[in-house]
Amino acid sequence: MIFFGAILFETLIIYPDIFHDVPRSLQTAKAFMVIRGPHDFFLPVGMLAMLTGIGSLILNWRVKSSRYWILGSLMIIFAGEFLFSMAFFWPRNTIMFEEGTAVHSVAYLKQTAQSFQMGHWLRVTLSAADSALSFMGFLKIYYHRITSRDASK
Repeated sequence: MIFFGAILFETLIIYPDIFHDVPRSLQTAKAFMVIRGPHDFFLPVGMLAMLTGIGSLILNWRVKSSRYWILGSLMIIFAGEFLFSMAFFWPRNTIMFEEGTAVHSVAYLKQTAQSFQMGHWLRVTLSAADSALSFMGFLKIYYHRITSRDASK
């Protein structure tokens, strides 16, 4: 859920500045993100999300009603966030922020930026679905604990 909040923040606050006047805005963004960029945050947070999700799945495996919610959440993070980012976003980041106008035309950079933004909305949607699945899984765990406690009285 923290990952979803961070992606939403990046989408609504950072991306409008990065993509408003390609290629000039890409150069400004690159100059701004010299010390830290989104990759410095999302890679460790994504790995932490995967590890905590796997830990939650293992520790709560006996709660059958939550198992598939958490597993679905993990599958979305892995396939929808990590693999999709690696296959779709990483090459576009290279084109826009490393190669830039030295290698590509302005028209190609604009097209790449537009496809990046369109793909990003899929990533936002997947992140929202991931948050919903993990939240449902944890609600199922909470319900299981409450009903187990009441049954033991």
